[in-house]
Amino acid sequence: MSETETSTEAQENPHAKVVLQAARAMTRASLLITPPAVALCIVLFSILYGLHGFLGSLVGGVLALLASLSTLGLMRFSAGQDPMFVMVIALGGYVVKIVVLFAALSLLKGVTALHALSLGITMVVAILLAAAAEFVAFRKTKIPTIIPS
Repeated sequence: MSETETSTEAQENPHAKVVLQAARAMTRASLLITPPAVALCIVLFSILYGLHGFLGSLVGGVLALLASLSTLGLMRFSAGQDPMFVMVIALGGYVVKIVVLFAALSLLKGVTALHALSLGITMVVAILLAAAAEFVAFRKTKIPTIIPS
């Protein structure tokens, strides 16, 4: 979907405008916080565990960043849809993301070149920081709300 199609949808659908605004703010906040944290984990685990720590942390960071950005991508993709459909996509995307992460980690379980603890800690740090940054960005975004009386 091109930027002009997305902006046309946002002009036609006020819900799309709000979702895209939130997605932009959340993406910006996530990319501001998460990559430096992943880089710090990579450096730390490289020092502590050498090449195995570096590779484990690198793989964990990449998986966590992809998982975080996939959620934000789904927000952008579904912005022009009916709000109920947006929730269906969000929950379905969450389930698919968990299954894909589980499959990836299951496949990586036997790889001896990766330090498992480095991979796991980097993933946890990156996912928690991305979620926190997205939450703060969402809370700071001015989103019009209708409160029925």
